Amino acid sequence: MQVLVRDNNVDQALRALKKKMQREGLFREMKERRSYEKPSERRVREKAQAISRQRNAARKKMQREGLPAGRKQVAVR
Repeated sequence: MQVLVRDNNVDQALRALKKKMQREGLFREMKERRSYEKPSERRVREKAQAISRQRNAARKKMQREGLPAGRKQVAVR
């Protein structure tokens, strides 16, 4: 990753670098790699993330089509 420093303005270059790193997901990856994650925990996390992505995509699709967003489902025990 490369950021140009213009007019010796290091602060602006650092802000640009942090923004690029945020977009690439490097901060999230560094946080995940801080400690060991068991394979079973990784599968559970990835499955939860996939479900969340799917729900968000469905909600956005409903909004684009002009339909009212569905209500949150309440777990009944």
